[in-house]
Amino acid sequence: MQCLNNLLLNTDSYKASHWLQYPPDTDGTFFYIESRGGLYDRTVFFGLQSILKEYLSKPVTEADIVEARELFAAHGEPFNEEGWRYIVQRHGGLLPLRIRAVPEGAVVPTHQALVTIESTDPQAYWVPSYIETLLLRLWYPVTVATTSWHAKQTLRQFLERTSDDPEGQLPFKLHDFGARGVSSAESAALGGAAHLVNFLGTDTVSGLLAARAYYHEPMAGYSIPAAEHSTITSWGREREVEAYRNMLRRFGKPGAILAVVSDSYDIYHAIREHWGRTLREDVIASGATLVVRPDSGDPVDVVHQCLSLLDEAFGHTVNGKGYKVLNHVRVIQGDGINPSSIRAILERATSYGYATDNLAFGMGGALLQRLDRDTQKFALKCSAARVDGQWIDVYKDPVTDKGKASKRGRMRLLRHREYGHFKTVPVPADAASVQDSPLPAGYEDAMLTVWEDGRLLQDWSFAQVRARADAARL
Repeated sequence: MQCLNNLLLNTDSYKASHWLQYPPDTDGTFFYIESRGGLYDRTVFFGLQSILKEYLSKPVTEADIVEARELFAAHGEPFNEEGWRYIVQRHGGLLPLRIRAVPEGAVVPTHQALVTIESTDPQAYWVPSYIETLLLRLWYPVTVATTSWHAKQTLRQFLERTSDDPEGQLPFKLHDFGARGVSSAESAALGGAAHLVNFLGTDTVSGLLAARAYYHEPMAGYSIPAAEHSTITSWGREREVEAYRNMLRRFGKPGAILAVVSDSYDIYHAIREHWGRTLREDVIASGATLVVRPDSGDPVDVVHQCLSLLDEAFGHTVNGKGYKVLNHVRVIQGDGINPSSIRAILERATSYGYATDNLAFGMGGALLQRLDRDTQKFALKCSAARVDGQWIDVYKDPVTDKGKASKRGRMRLLRHREYGHFKTVPVPADAASVQDSPLPAGYEDAMLTVWEDGRLLQDWSFAQVRARADAARL
């Protein structure tokens, strides 16, 4: 939205007064972002590059300052007009910050620093705090990528157990159905791209655009022709079979895949009579793979029944691992899908001898919207300030909630070269810089400087991000 393009107004109201609240003679601050636990014990880091490119690469202008000054005056907040004008005049409107972070796609345990933000100009020590609101929105793409990644681990486990081609099958096993269920186009873009870190299937076009715009990926995901209820029910119940016949006629080509929602009236009747008898020979002759989509009822029971009925109609082969693979047909379940229901459906199907090859899943609201900042307990906190020329620890430790205790001092994230484990370590108060402080034996720096004084120093491709996420295993 054009009215939201002013970086100075991309903050919380109370941030406008914070430059007046630090101790006298403060000339530096240091902040960090972490997941303080949550639903999953590790997170997939993704999305910072999109935020940096979209928001911090555009210089603050005199017009931005005037607009912010007038708005905050009417709003009842003080405004650091002099400080922002200094940034425009001294730094060309680009924020004097150093941002260090783990590489995008890295899978990192919770309770570790993922990003650090520090001021680089003594007269702009207050800037890291001002952009907290913007940077902490990183929680969203990280949490979506994390949810998707954990679902991928579940799917991989079942494929390795039941499929002859687990890695070939895996990229298309979870499809993003979430675009209509999110709060904004930006959410669809960031969340959709976050899912594509792990999979290749999506119907969220905005996610493709984000991967292209921010991560140099020409085409991050793929889809197939698929029916919705309106395109089936517009034929009427009496002509339901003709709706299905039309789908085969339009899209049923050798080697093609088409998905047809089939529960508009009676999913079991549709499989037994329409697909399994009237159209059976047409399906086979088309050379296409028909993907039947149920969209109502208990997902575990309905998917199991659909597999059994399709097996009766089209038969199966037995793969090298002893599991049944249906001929000509598959099932995609997109209703009621979340990481828990995926596991439950696969457990039922596997127990009845069906390979995971037979199934795909579509996840919508549970993938892109049924989450919040507390899903992984994300926080951005100040951990150090330089006052009177000395770095001091800044932290909170509330007696009422020890889970909200924050880290202290300047810090860096390290990774053990041999064993791969991570740990966040403090930097000595007298160290000239975080990145140049000594490393313990056996460890390497797990963070890189990605942004400094308006310059993007690391520009990851989507392929690089995907490779890092895929290399990690539970």
